Amino acid sequence: MVEEMRRTVKVTAERSGGWWVLEAPDVGSVSQCRVLSRADPEMREAIAHQLGEPESAFDIEVEVVLPDEYRAQMARSRDLRAEAEHMGREAASARASAAKALRAAHLSVRDIGHVMGVSHQRAHQLLTS
Repeated sequence: MVEEMRRTVKVTAERSGGWWVLEAPDVGSVSQCRVLSRADPEMREAIAHQLGEPESAFDIEVEVVLPDEYRAQMARSRDLRAEAEHMGREAASARASAAKALRAAHLSVRDIGHVMGVSHQRAHQLLTS
């Protein structure tokens, strides 16, 4: 049995005043809603009416049009998060090296833990990493 591919209708959602303006330019449907979670059902009804098809006959893909400042800040956030993860790995490596320096100075694992403010079990983990 050959399965028929469902049509996907692209919808843009852009904030205007207190409303989300919804538009499906390929089918000429326009609507609006107060909250973004209502975009799919609102447009599904409008598109079905415009096409003369049941609401279940197609899929909807909503693309939210967002301000440039939002996109810039999210990109900055991703970059900072990646940098923080990198720095966290660097800090962990430096901490392990510090524990190994204490061990090379002949401190016991318990003393290393005390000096570093960690348990002796954690000091042992640092020495074996």
